[in-house]
Amino acid sequence: MFLSKSKLKQLSTLSLLGISTLYFAQEKNLKNITKLTFGGDNAEAYFSPNSKMLTMQVTNPAIGAQCDQIFLYDLTQKPAESNLKMVSTGKGRTTCSFFMPDGKHIIYASTHKSSEACPPKPAPRKDGKYLWPVYSDFEIYEADLNGNITKQLTDSKGYDAEAVVSPDGKKIAFTSTRSGDLEIWIMDIDGKNLKQLTRGLGYDGGAFFSHDSKKLVFRSSRPKTEEEIKDYKELLAENLVAPTAMEIYTMNIDGSDLKQITNLGKANWAPYFHPSDKKIIFSSNYHSTRGYDFQLYMIDLDGKNLQQITYESEFNAFAMFSPDGKKLVFASNRQGEKQHETNVFIADWIDNDPAELVNEDQLKKHISYLASDELKGRLAGSEGETKAANYLSAEFKKLGLKPYEGKDFIQNFEYDVKLNPHDDKSSTQVKGKNVIAVLDNKAEKTIVIGAHYDHLGLNEHHNSTLANSEGQIHNGADDNASGSAAVLELARLFSQNKTKEKVNYVFALFSGEEDGLMGSKKLAETIKTKYPNTVFMINMDMVGRLNKDKDLTVGGVGTSPILPDLVKKYKPAGINLALDESGVGPSDHTSFYLKDIPVLFLFTGTHTDYHKPSDDADKINYPGEKVITNYIFNLANALSDEKEIPFVKTKISTTKAVPKYKVTLGIMPSYADSKDGMTIDGVMDGRPAANAGIEQGDVLTKIGKCEVKEVYSYMDCLSKINSGEEHSVTVKRNGEEKILNVKF
Repeated sequence: MFLSKSKLKQLSTLSLLGISTLYFAQEKNLKNITKLTFGGDNAEAYFSPNSKMLTMQVTNPAIGAQCDQIFLYDLTQKPAESNLKMVSTGKGRTTCSFFMPDGKHIIYASTHKSSEACPPKPAPRKDGKYLWPVYSDFEIYEADLNGNITKQLTDSKGYDAEAVVSPDGKKIAFTSTRSGDLEIWIMDIDGKNLKQLTRGLGYDGGAFFSHDSKKLVFRSSRPKTEEEIKDYKELLAENLVAPTAMEIYTMNIDGSDLKQITNLGKANWAPYFHPSDKKIIFSSNYHSTRGYDFQLYMIDLDGKNLQQITYESEFNAFAMFSPDGKKLVFASNRQGEKQHETNVFIADWIDNDPAELVNEDQLKKHISYLASDELKGRLAGSEGETKAANYLSAEFKKLGLKPYEGKDFIQNFEYDVKLNPHDDKSSTQVKGKNVIAVLDNKAEKTIVIGAHYDHLGLNEHHNSTLANSEGQIHNGADDNASGSAAVLELARLFSQNKTKEKVNYVFALFSGEEDGLMGSKKLAETIKTKYPNTVFMINMDMVGRLNKDKDLTVGGVGTSPILPDLVKKYKPAGINLALDESGVGPSDHTSFYLKDIPVLFLFTGTHTDYHKPSDDADKINYPGEKVITNYIFNLANALSDEKEIPFVKTKISTTKAVPKYKVTLGIMPSYADSKDGMTIDGVMDGRPAANAGIEQGDVLTKIGKCEVKEVYSYMDCLSKINSGEEHSVTVKRNGEEKILNVKF
């Protein structure tokens, strides 16, 4: 991203939107979603062997279920409350039902033998901690479909629940505290030959068998610190657990080959095997930055290829595939008539095209090479730029894409750049190379997906934000190897998938961006000659540093009336969008906007490594970049389906006029936000600041009596000073205020 005054003010002119999940077009794996229950809390719905029935847990006073009870649901009838039939005793609290192999019996856990009353839920705690009760009176029973208990399968002191049956009908797995901790056990279908499978401290539960009956998937908490262990044991002594930190595990049914599948943080639970037994569907809130939000995810058994399945509502869990793999049943808060109402839904399951899954390893590979010292910062016109262009061209060739022009993927261009903006004689010519590939779908419309791949080299063009950094390699991992890697990955997704899109895609990697959008200007001048109906341009510049709050800037949303709704509609879970209407900004989309082409610009924000040698590949948030790349894939697909994308001119964001000043302090200001002044990122040798003892890291707050809050007020203060004057300069150093005398 080139250094621009508009960039300095960009973040302050954006409207940060905590957009709730109001749009759900992204649920591509779920078709014909149908609501089965109507009111109350309905969950843990599981199929009968013939897929014609469900057994589920229901609390709904309107149908006589004051406390959790087990009901059957007849899927052969149209969805209605009348399809529900209670098959538990109606006494105590029941949970975790599952069909037996004959389809004529179910198993479930119940407290009714100890007391017919409904055991109370945990009282609210002063610390607000969310807790699950682990009722010690739960035992596992078998019952017929008329509600008659035919067998008691467990009879031990403590919690016995969460029982499931293996598809081959030979085993039952369940969770028990009989060993003193919440562990997974297995027994024969008749309740004999009990064996403990897990032994690590923590809550192991919610197990399900693989379709070949050889493995179990489950979720587990694993307290590690002394404080966590102490809290876990104290809560368990009260028959309570805090289900806020859980990961997904698998193991063989004899307890061997224990593997942790997820390492996402927060609560990952309710897992179930995909029909292939090579993936796991589960519920997680790992993405959430604000409040309660659980969505369904899918992940490979090796912990790779995480993909989000649901987007609607703030609770989706308890997913189970039908025995034939064609249906998915799950519980959700969607379409509820009352707040927090949970209902059961069923949908046709549609598997993904594997070629459309964003590959995090590919993103890392591309960024690691482009931001390596071998390329010496990829300065436009340099040997490093040529090496980068050769790499990008080879990647496009592997994908079978065709060149934009000529026999290779290179578009040459030339421009002059002043090495000293105050000296006309310092101008030098630069020969740059765009790398451009085309996915020709023989369509009428064309969309450009682009990013710049050049950076600052060894600071030959003096665009670094670090003082005295000439000769140091500026690798530009975020700026903009991150955007270039995303373009390559999107080119792979669109060219290798099974779908022929309704548009042509031009994948453009620009050079000369850091010197003023030179490469994108070249393409923008020719694109409508070769592809007259170019209807859109998507630009990614610095998309590799998604922060802990998951703030993503999307610019250009005012360039077409369809865009505000579209960017919200496909927003990834947990992402907080900051929307900017302007089609003009400090990056390559501007070149296309000025040719009356609607644009979007994606940007994860500035940071202290911006335009410095420290912008390296090890600082990239690769999972975050994967989310953004998938977001763009969805947006590009949605744009391809639009009949028209009208262009609208936007108001250019007003920026403060740059004041004229006759003096310099000799510092490099920080472009990151600061609340208490302007941080000094560098001090130039032999200049007024260095002579006065100002140091890198100081926060400048005043020049004389003139207050400094950010770059513009700093320049305002400088504009009032004449050469030769002396003024006091106030800085904060390690929290302590210092006043230094500076001769300008």
